[in-house]
Amino acid sequence: MLSPIKSLLSITLILALSGQGYLQAAEIKNSRNETVSLDANARPADNFDLSDWSISLPVDTNKDGIADNVPESYLVKGLSIKPLFYTADDGGMVFTAPIQGPKTSKNTKYTRSELREMLRKGDLRVKTKGITENNWVFSTARRNVKKKSGGVDGTLDATLAVNHVTTTGDDKQVGRVIIGQIHATKDEPVRLYYRKLPNNDKGVIYMAHEPLKGNGKEQWYNLIGSRASNADNPEDGIALNEVFSYRINVVGDKLTVTIIRQGKADIVQEVDMSSSGYDKSDQYMYFKAGVYNQNNSGEPNDYVQATFYQLENSHN
Repeated sequence: MLSPIKSLLSITLILALSGQGYLQAAEIKNSRNETVSLDANARPADNFDLSDWSISLPVDTNKDGIADNVPESYLVKGLSIKPLFYTADDGGMVFTAPIQGPKTSKNTKYTRSELREMLRKGDLRVKTKGITENNWVFSTARRNVKKKSGGVDGTLDATLAVNHVTTTGDDKQVGRVIIGQIHATKDEPVRLYYRKLPNNDKGVIYMAHEPLKGNGKEQWYNLIGSRASNADNPEDGIALNEVFSYRINVVGDKLTVTIIRQGKADIVQEVDMSSSGYDKSDQYMYFKAGVYNQNNSGEPNDYVQATFYQLENSHN
């Protein structure tokens, strides 16, 4: 499977991106203030537990018009495809998504190199979608729904550095990338964004909460700086290649997103989801992490890239 995927990569993209390691000089701490130790010579699955993740990549090996989804078994065996998904010079797990490339569905506007949580851990007897052991639910769900699911409530901890964002294209899209999500049956309880504008030295962090249709409008929250397309340079922003952590946590109706940085106070945003509709019996959840490019208007080989140093998911 690896050779066909490699053969479809753009030669221009390979020349533009390969070899960029973004070596971190300082000691890296994770979301619990523990020192991160990773092997630069190992494959991503050797440094991270990827047994309950699949990955979407912006390539189309079977030419069905849809981006390839690589199942969890291939990740465990050591999938590594430079420049889209590979180990950096400091051992981090790199995700890259150019503007041009196949999308995950015909209704999706943007490319991604993004992990999708798969609690079944390669057990093909378990269905990917629906209320199954592959997905989790909020503790506000009915008892019989919770019994059928793979977990209840959840926490995602990640430590990363955004290495590159798009610098070309529409002013409303340039510099945007989603670095973490909770995806529900059709909607997203949370999408976490990093954005750096071309004329700013530092980037911002913001998030969106999307209630089910009919349960209210999408809610936006600025965590660091402003998500506006004409925002000034954020005084307390996050620069490219600067390491930070995030934690996405759900307990019942309470969604909490925390940004964690060494030597600085945590930034915490809580959202009351009691009116958002996710307690319905058909709503199942899964985490997503990596880079989901939010620009489809720039130059084809412009790209987003992030390196992860921690990725941990847990459920009750």
